[in-house]
Amino acid sequence: MKSLHKLTLSAAALALPTAALAVPPGGYGDLVEEVGPAVVFIEVTGAEPAAGQLPENLPRGLREQFRRQMPEATPRQGLGSGFIISDEGQIVTNHHVVAGAQVVDVTLPDGRAFVAEVVGSDPATDIAVLKITADVDLPYVSFGPSDEMRVGDEVVAVGNPFGLSSTVTSGIISGKSRNINAGPYDEFLQTDAAINRGNSGGPLFNNEGDVIGVNTAILSPGGGSVGIGFAVPSDLVQDIVADLTEDGTVTRGWLGVQIRPMSDEVAEVLGFDGPRGAVVEAVSADSPAQRAGLKNGDIILTFAGKDVSELRDLTRAVALTDPDTVAQMTVLRRGAEQTLDVTIGTLADSEA
Repeated sequence: MKSLHKLTLSAAALALPTAALAVPPGGYGDLVEEVGPAVVFIEVTGAEPAAGQLPENLPRGLREQFRRQMPEATPRQGLGSGFIISDEGQIVTNHHVVAGAQVVDVTLPDGRAFVAEVVGSDPATDIAVLKITADVDLPYVSFGPSDEMRVGDEVVAVGNPFGLSSTVTSGIISGKSRNINAGPYDEFLQTDAAINRGNSGGPLFNNEGDVIGVNTAILSPGGGSVGIGFAVPSDLVQDIVADLTEDGTVTRGWLGVQIRPMSDEVAEVLGFDGPRGAVVEAVSADSPAQRAGLKNGDIILTFAGKDVSELRDLTRAVALTDPDTVAQMTVLRRGAEQTLDVTIGTLADSEA
């Protein structure tokens, strides 16, 4: 698999509409006219590091000789998409679009150009927030509920594939909650709307013109669109955007356990239809989990009132819980269920 900066996931994908019906009479022209002005073209300039690093113990003469022969750092340019979400100039895009950027230029479909500030960026979810300042009102779009999207609902993607600004493609939601091993919080919407390099960071709209996803990756053996794209769902994006807007960082909850999936054999012994829950392999010292009384071998079945069907259910639920919040867990221990209260901590970078 490549993420847009290479691998087999490539650049971007979209989400789909909540309760979308048939294609609107006459097509998507009215929808595109309404939302298109808020979809922006992003050009990024960064610095490509010089090839290789010189060993520290080289004699001074050799060091100078090698340094003269090494290529100079050259400018790196990248293209992507984004969309304005407020009249104050707040823009959402992908982290990988602006990672390492020295200058971020934003161009609106009407030709207005701005230099954007990177407010904050989250590699774990591949979401970034930019900010531009304008003297006149800016067009913007709103988020819709991605959780209400159904497989088969229609979606529209708008972006700048290969630098072709304001390109519109359409399709359906092909799948939900996809895990493509891009990060610990994968739950992508899958779509067959054509997306390519340059679509990254662009919006996926439902039939009502609401953003239900941020195009992020494609599955593509050859690098072009084969109709398998992925978008970060809007329900997750809104939480990340709110955090980044507040202070430029994302604060995540921390439980302090190492977990593994339940085996088929254990599920059969317990009388379950199949594996579920998260099996605790280790409890970190002086962690929220230890203080709550979690033990090795416990099976976490629910967290904060939600079932834990697989490991990522627990990972995401804990991460999205505000630190210092008290959450209830249902734990299976030696065949008996019990409820534990845990005060969630703050996930540090090293723990992430």
